[in-house]
Amino acid sequence: MVSLLITVIVVALIFDYINGFHDSANAIATTVSTGVMSLAAAVILAGVFNFVGAIYGTAVAKFIASGIADAGNVDQLVVLAALLGASVWNLITWWYGIPSSSSHALIGGIAGAVIAHAGWGAVKWQGIWERVLVPLVVSPVLGFLIALLVMILAFWVVRKMRPGTVNRGSRLMQLVSACTFSFSHGSNDAQKVMGIITLALVAFVSTHGASLPPWMEDIRGWFLPHSHVVNGKTVNDVPHWVMFSCAMAMALGTMAGGKRIIKTMGAKIYRINPLQGFAAQTSGTAVILTASHMGIPISTTHCISASIMGAGVSKRISAVRWGVAINILIAWILTLPLSALVAYGCMRTLRAIFGYPV
Repeated sequence: MVSLLITVIVVALIFDYINGFHDSANAIATTVSTGVMSLAAAVILAGVFNFVGAIYGTAVAKFIASGIADAGNVDQLVVLAALLGASVWNLITWWYGIPSSSSHALIGGIAGAVIAHAGWGAVKWQGIWERVLVPLVVSPVLGFLIALLVMILAFWVVRKMRPGTVNRGSRLMQLVSACTFSFSHGSNDAQKVMGIITLALVAFVSTHGASLPPWMEDIRGWFLPHSHVVNGKTVNDVPHWVMFSCAMAMALGTMAGGKRIIKTMGAKIYRINPLQGFAAQTSGTAVILTASHMGIPISTTHCISASIMGAGVSKRISAVRWGVAINILIAWILTLPLSALVAYGCMRTLRAIFGYPV
């Protein structure tokens, strides 16, 4: 079944690439929309900082690898079905220019595939509640409030400055905040695919550990994850080759860009200026880096969307196009269950194709 493992890894890296161009708008939409950088320059810069952020740590990856389901309830078909379910949802929302969450699509995909394989009890619902559902609500609220407070403070600081001076300074600050946000985006989003590849490797070892191919035994030390117990819980370390592969896939995907979602993020929600772009990106960076440090897989899309709304509300409530915001909110709510449903269907289909009972 080594060929199936390789297929899963390839599909995971493709998903990471799709995640990059689907979520590239998160990091660069405000910068492009305000004219601080061209689209070409912005996606290259975002890709570089995505790569650096992706190798920043592995706390989120470890949660994905062991916090949603035990490796004993996962096999290669489960991981493949999860990736297919998440990818289908990502492509649908990308096509329609809806900034949905790739993170929640992947987590929903894992849950749906595990349910199809081993039943509802195989999913670690407490982990999903504490690390996914609660942050689903809290992180955008924090992004909104921090962006609003940053804008209030910024208005107070620049109240006596000339508009031209404020605009030039804001453009420079937004350039810096775009880099930090891209870094934070990589630190959270790329780790999710690291986690699912690690989960696939752990599942492969648990099934075929006694009969690994000779070539895999020879490179076992660096190719396969190492497991150890922390506070009574099994934690799987992420191999370095997985880290760098996922970092590169996301960086290349980001450089491919996502013009459809950039238009929504940068103009349809609220047409922001450079100072507001700086506030939105700075608040999003603060929330995402904190979550990455704590090993919480939050949605960068949710954070930056809410932060843009917070920056827009600082001017006046009616400045935000709430109709568009409501459509985005609906996509947020539907992402977890619909990606889980698609992954459930993919798992049933794969089991039929490979001759397993359905």
